Amino acid sequence: MKVVVADDSMLLREGLARLLSDAGCDVVGTAENAEVLMREVQLTAPDVVIVDIKMPPTHTDEGIAAARRLREQHPGLGVLVLSHYLESEYAMRLLTDAPDHVGYLLKERVSDVAVLVDALNRLIEGECVIDPTIVTRLMRRPQRRQPLDALTARERDVLGLMAEGRSNDAVASQLAIGPKTVEAHIRQIMQKLGLPESRDDNRRVLAVLSYLRSAP
Repeated sequence: MKVVVADDSMLLREGLARLLSDAGCDVVGTAENAEVLMREVQLTAPDVVIVDIKMPPTHTDEGIAAARRLREQHPGLGVLVLSHYLESEYAMRLLTDAPDHVGYLLKERVSDVAVLVDALNRLIEGECVIDPTIVTRLMRRPQRRQPLDALTARERDVLGLMAEGRSNDAVASQLAIGPKTVEAHIRQIMQKLGLPESRDDNRRVLAVLSYLRSAP
């Protein structure tokens, strides 16, 4: 896995690069701002990039803006936003454009490099990985009438765990149900959300996007 790490903090940037290298990743570049990040991606053609939200020069949303440009220019590139900030609207801005190959995790919740590497692999495979804290915040907000209203409570539980990037086996373990039961719930979710089988669309990603969009 080829990775580019972008963060304005030199200690965090280099420390993260070292941890990923020790975990077997090929860190092909680092960047201290969005401009350097864009250049590194062009030069090194990574599989995935890690970017912070707030970067120079204004320290507002340069990281999100760069992530959106990268997704437009390199549709197959995995993009993980790794931030201190719990901002669900930032996640939605990125996911609305193209939900596959995109993730948003909070730095404080990534306590093990293995968790980070697993998230990067999922992004490369085309999944979206959203921090559970953001998923919880979205679900606590008032809901409008929408397709998700047709889901049962258990189907919502399954879809919520899917939004966190959990595999079917992990969902089964978390909910203490069998893998076959999880598969049955997912089939019902896809049917109720109007997501027929397709060669072109990642139905799992589209279902997660519907889930995240359910918050006003």
